[in-house]
Amino acid sequence: MDGGIFEGIKKGLVADRPAFLAGFLSNFYNVDVLGGKLVSDQLVQLSWSIAVSASPKGTLDCVSAWLTDFRKDLERIDVPTLVIHGDSDRIVPLAASGKRTAETVKGGRLSVIEGGPHGLTWTHADEVNRELLAFIGTEKLAGAAR
Repeated sequence: MDGGIFEGIKKGLVADRPAFLAGFLSNFYNVDVLGGKLVSDQLVQLSWSIAVSASPKGTLDCVSAWLTDFRKDLERIDVPTLVIHGDSDRIVPLAASGKRTAETVKGGRLSVIEGGPHGLTWTHADEVNRELLAFIGTEKLAGAAR
């Protein structure tokens, strides 16, 4: 991804961290599309309260950690791996992360949640749980056959 994106995030955090986090969380949950349906104003406010309570220095410093290249680590994973990613993720797009991760991990399986934002474990919890249970069931059957 373009490194300028991360510099923009840092600048936003330094200029007005509470306002930046509000906008970030709006995109985290795709509030303009899912608000009032799959995500409440209260959940977004709770998420904001947690985020704004975090260390300002830690919040800023974690952005640089996002630049860490874990591709070599992914190549060494040798256990069944399920990657769940939303196709409407505005924070980390599917093509840049979920798709590439599943392709890099040996035997990785990608489950794409339609309409899922970055915060899909909340907004699409039923679909995520179904995918997890199906994956665990498949792996139990595979393990029994070994």
